[in-house]
Amino acid sequence: MFFLPLPPSRVFPATGLLVSALATAVILFGAGSGRAQPVLDGFLRATEACAATPAIRSADNPGDIRLKPGTTYRLLAENKANGTHYLVVTPGASPEKRWIEKTCGARVASVEAGGASTAETAPPPPRGTPRRADRRMTGSRMIVAMNWQPAFCETSGRPECAAQTADRFDASNFALHGLWPQPRGREFCGVSSQLREADERDWNALPPPELSAETKKALDEAMPGTRSGLDRHEWLRHGTCYGTDAEEYFQDSLEVLKAVNASGVRALFSGRVGQSVSRDEVRAAFDRSFGAGTGDRVRLTCRRDGGRELISEITLGLSGDIRPGADLAPLILAAPEVRGGCAGGIVDAVGRQ
Repeated sequence: MFFLPLPPSRVFPATGLLVSALATAVILFGAGSGRAQPVLDGFLRATEACAATPAIRSADNPGDIRLKPGTTYRLLAENKANGTHYLVVTPGASPEKRWIEKTCGARVASVEAGGASTAETAPPPPRGTPRRADRRMTGSRMIVAMNWQPAFCETSGRPECAAQTADRFDASNFALHGLWPQPRGREFCGVSSQLREADERDWNALPPPELSAETKKALDEAMPGTRSGLDRHEWLRHGTCYGTDAEEYFQDSLEVLKAVNASGVRALFSGRVGQSVSRDEVRAAFDRSFGAGTGDRVRLTCRRDGGRELISEITLGLSGDIRPGADLAPLILAAPEVRGGCAGGIVDAVGRQ
C-alpha cells in the first residue's frame, strides 16, 4: 500500500492562472453502481471574491481561502447536474479542492478563453485512460470507523445485537461501521432526494449494494449491522463519494479492518475484556503495530451504561489509496493528527451487563 504525495501547484502570475498538477491528472469519479458528482472539463474565471470551502454544507474555511477575481481555476466537478456549486482547485490551500457557488465566476472551456497562456498548462489525460486513479481520488482523506460491538449493543435493540453470541466474530474483534471520505459533509454523492428521504426511515428498504457473493459473506461477518441495513446506508451516504463501485468500496473497508484486527490493537482489547483501557494505551498499541505517530490519528468514542464508561468505537484517519495486502502505516501517517476523544473506558463483554 502506498501514498502518492500531492504534486505542487503551479502559479502563473503574469496571467493569473492557477493550475494544480494533480487536478490535470485525476478524474474524480467513474462508472459504478452509484454515480458521484458530474466530472467537468475546463476552467472557471473568477468574477467575485467568494469563499472556497472544503464542504458545501459547512462554512468552515481553513486558511480563509477566497477566489481572486480575474484568476482562472481548473474545474473538477459540479455538485449535481444543473447544480449550485463547482469543485475547483485552489493551489496552496489545504485541502486544495474547494467548493464555490456557481455565481462566483464564468465557466470557460479553455485556458485561452480564460485569458491565460497555454504554454505552461499541462493537458488533461485522454478520456478512458485505464488507471485506478480515474476512479478514486488519489491522496484523498478518509476515516474508517470500527465498533467494539458489545459496547454498542449495551444500549441498542437492533437485530444484530439480539443475535450476538460469545463465539461470533464481533465478540472479540472490531466490527466495521464505515469508511467515510472527507471532509465532513461529503455525503450522498449523486443520490436522489427520494433515496435520501428513504435513508431517514428504514435502511432495510434501501437498495442493496451490488456485491460479489464472496464480499457479501465477508461483510456480513465483519459488519453485523448488515442485519439492520447498515451496509445499504453506508454505501449511499459515504460509498457513493468514494469514487469506486460498491464492491471495491467495501473490499477496501474490509482490508483496513482486517489489518487492525490482525494487530496488537485488537489483542489489547480482546485481552482486557471487562477491564479498563486508556486512550494512551490504545494510541501506544497503534504506534507499536503500525509505526510511531500513527496513534496520533486515532480517536476513541465512549458511551455511558449506567455507572460504566464503555469504549464503543475507534476512528482512524487515512490518506491515500488503499491497496490489498500492503502496509497501512504510510496511509495513516499521511492523515492529519486528531484529538483523542474520550480518555478511555471499559472493554465490554458480550451480553447486557
